[in-house]
Amino acid sequence: MSKHGVLAAALAAALAAPAMAAPKGIFPTLDGKAPLVIAHRGASGYLPDHTLEGYAKAIELGADYIEPDLVMTKDGVLIARHEPNLKDTTDVSKHPEFASRKRKMKVDGVEEEGWFASDFTLAEIKTLRAVQPRADRSKAFDGQFQIPTFDEVLALREKKSKEVGREIGVYPETKHPTYHQQLGLALEKPLVTLLAKYRLNRKNAPVFIQSFEAANLKTLRKLTPNKLVYLLDANDVRPDGSIDANRPYDFVVSGDQRTYADMLTPAGLKEIKTFADGIGPWKPYLISWQAMVDPKTGKAADVDGDKQVDQRDMTLLEPSSVIRDAHKLGLLVHAYTFRNEARLLAANYQGNPGEEYRTYFAAGLDGVFSDFTDTAVAARAQMQAR
Repeated sequence: MSKHGVLAAALAAALAAPAMAAPKGIFPTLDGKAPLVIAHRGASGYLPDHTLEGYAKAIELGADYIEPDLVMTKDGVLIARHEPNLKDTTDVSKHPEFASRKRKMKVDGVEEEGWFASDFTLAEIKTLRAVQPRADRSKAFDGQFQIPTFDEVLALREKKSKEVGREIGVYPETKHPTYHQQLGLALEKPLVTLLAKYRLNRKNAPVFIQSFEAANLKTLRKLTPNKLVYLLDANDVRPDGSIDANRPYDFVVSGDQRTYADMLTPAGLKEIKTFADGIGPWKPYLISWQAMVDPKTGKAADVDGDKQVDQRDMTLLEPSSVIRDAHKLGLLVHAYTFRNEARLLAANYQGNPGEEYRTYFAAGLDGVFSDFTDTAVAARAQMQAR
């Protein structure tokens, strides 16, 4: 048998155990309700990230919440962009009038080159247009849509809630809060002020505020009764399925040696409960995947023989205890990021993104950050109908 034949046989054996079976018609969430579908950066599977058009499309597709990432302009206006660096999500490189703005900056201690929102006024930002940052998605809408302010996003949420007859939630993320604070552009008070403008600065508002930094959430806890979610990142999944965890940047600055993985232990979760209402972990912290290792190289093997190693060559491990441990403390669990592309789906799902959603829903997940709202909504509906 050829090398790929041996690997394929091993993969078939690993897949003999299907993805976790879902309970019929019920969800093991913290409150027993159906999990939320959070439109990650809008309808980002179809349109460029963080545009009013993308958020509106996600609402049309059934999103419960829209998710704007927030950075700040030179003149102190919150805008929706995935990063302070505008080079990948806008057409700024095609604007000769801004060529001299290109420079190097350190974002969370890592040097980047590009054009940074903090060097632009809102008026200048409004001359730019959004582009699709992912090479594997359509560029058909590049250059068509403006960069929205958070104020405009909140106005859209209010308008669309009335139009569709249901309350659409908003799930803003404070991007790199320590970085912004160091620039003299702290995000917290402007964010809360805008929520108050739209009568959303209240405990029962359809709002979650998320951050990768505990210090940021602790500041927000003093400013707003809104629900807060602590995001937890990692560098990668190792071939054996263990997580290569990194440190929150506010921990780096303060000298705290703990990683995000440390914060997902029972003791870490208990600490999170003191300043947040939920956690937003990268999904392999909940259900990881394992590679088959090539004995010659010691690296993850190309099981399916397509000359690339991706998640199609990985098989799922048993769920961790994170959801169960969080729920015991009354913490919600919203995981990221769910996408449809086959190369991002473990072999157990056999190319069907709906199976991934159903597996995580069956594990008790309270919400999903999804690039493809319609796929997430359909998977949830299928479980509800059983």
